[in-house]
Parts: sequence; structure tokens; C-alpha cells
Amino acid sequence: MCDILDATPKGDRASMEHPLFSLSVKKDTNPFEYNRNGVGVRIVPAAEEGRANIFDRDILIYVLSQLMAAKEDGKPIGRRVRICAHDLLKATNRHTSGQSYSTLKRALTRLQYTQIHTNIQEAGIGAWRQISLITDAIIVKEDATGRMLDVELELGAWLVKAVESNNVLTLSREYFQLRKPLERRLYELARKHCGQQSEWKIGLAGLKEKCGSSSTDKEFKRLVKSICETDADEHHMPDYTFRLMADILIVRPRPEFAAALKGESYQAALPFSGGALRVSGDAIEEGRALARGWDIHAIEEEWRCWVSDKGIAVKNPDAHFRDFCRKRGPYK
Repeated sequence: MCDILDATPKGDRASMEHPLFSLSVKKDTNPFEYNRNGVGVRIVPAAEEGRANIFDRDILIYVLSQLMAAKEDGKPIGRRVRICAHDLLKATNRHTSGQSYSTLKRALTRLQYTQIHTNIQEAGIGAWRQISLITDAIIVKEDATGRMLDVELELGAWLVKAVESNNVLTLSREYFQLRKPLERRLYELARKHCGQQSEWKIGLAGLKEKCGSSSTDKEFKRLVKSICETDADEHHMPDYTFRLMADILIVRPRPEFAAALKGESYQAALPFSGGALRVSGDAIEEGRALARGWDIHAIEEEWRCWVSDKGIAVKNPDAHFRDFCRKRGPYK
């Protein structure tokens, strides 16, 4: 039973390193092939709904997080789990409207029927094999409106082995706030390849391969450049900074994240005379209305980091925070 509401998000290393999920938010029915450094992947999309995409992966992150939390509590874990659909939607920063439940149903179909043929190593074995993300999905309960309440699903064995062998990495909760598929993919790669290092560099050609992007080289560079420019202005990417120099992407951990990884405390030197930026309860509620659907406390922390990173002298924290929320806007 997946009922640990504060489980820390976890992602398996294999799908963070290799492009197992489509970056398209539209129905992707094109077979996909990837070969890099001896690792091969061939993906056959689900006939009905197309290939599993990077937003579908939220379901797996949620379940892996639950399994890892249960394992750390000394509880037995297995491939078959039951989740509350409402809890999943809330934990992954989604709306709980009827459309969201319909989207969840389609995501389960894509995860179940997308077939992955690969030689990604598992316990030192590099033989080619066919793997599934989930092998079974049952809607256990539905209410009178036809909206799902509980879902029982069976994970692919390789995902459970990732948990059992601790072959997972912690993700920022802000990952679920990233709107663009490429933003999510860049964060996954940064978390996997940069980690605690002071810097990670990769050329655009190699980055495009690892992202699994089907864009032209020119368009891919434009998309990456746009994300980097937005991050420089708004500090919106979790944990890491992303800067594009010519055709090289440079990734560095943010100071507060690097300190957290090392188990140290980090006190941002905020340019506000009070020593810390304090926002009133009224401003928080107004911000919640302006940025409807987002985690207001995550936005507040992002705002604090952004102010500190940019060295902004804030004279009126309430007004400044409201303006930050207004620019973020409702979750779409």
C-alpha cells in the first residue's frame, strides 16, 4: 500500500541516464532507437496511446519513492502495489479534476504497453532483453462519476531491483513543477551525471542523444539556450545552474544544494535588513491565488533563492513575493 504521504521523490539511475521516455506531449507512435557507448535501446510504442512520455514517469517516481521509504522503514516490498490516485496527483503537483484522472488512465496504458528492448546492464549482465515499465494495471475502485480512486499495478522487475540495490537517486520536489519536457530531462541528466561534482560539461551533440530529442540540431540548441536564459533570470531549475557556452552545456550545483549533499548547513546571505526575507500570511494566501495549482511553499523557497542569487535588495517582501507569484501564474 502506497500511503506514505511525505516520501522523498526517487528516480532509478537507468532511466535518468538513458532516454527511455518520449519528450513529446503529443501522441508519439514512432519507434525509437538509441546507441551510445555500447548501450543500445529500442523502444516500441503502445499501439493505442503511443510511447510512454516523461510526464508518465511521475507515476514510477511516486511508486519508487514509496517503495524506498517502506524499505528504509524495514517493511517488505514487492512488485505489486496499490496507490490512491488522488494522493499520486497531489504528490506530483497535478490538478485533481476529472480530466486529470482520464490523463492518468492513458498514462497507465502507455507505461504498460510501451516495450523496451535494451542491453542496459543489470548486476553486471549486459545481454539484450525486453523489459516493461509496468506489467499489469487494475483500477480497483471508481466512484459514481467514473473517476478512479485506487489503482493496483505491477512494476517491471528491474525497477524493484533498482530499489532493492539502492540504485536510485533523490529528486527535488520542484522537479514536478517543471513544465517543459526538456527541462525535466536536463534536470535528470544533471542529477545523474553532475551529482556532487563541482561541474559537468557536455556538448550539444551528445546532450541531444542523451535527451532522446527528435528536434533538428538548430532547434535543439534554441530550446536549450532558452532554458538556460530563463534559469539565469528566474532561478527556476532545481538544484543546479545551467549555462550554455557556444555548443557546450555547463552544469553546476547551486551552493545551497551542494552544501546539503555534503550534510552542511547553508545560510544564504539575503540582502534584506531583517537578516531573512519574511512574508506575511496574507501575502502567502494572495500568492497561492495568483499561482493557483503550485506548491506555494516551494515557490516561496524558490523566490528566496532567486533573490539571494541575484543579490536583489528587497524593500517590500510581501509586494515582491506577490509579483513573483503573479509572473509564475496558474499551473497549466
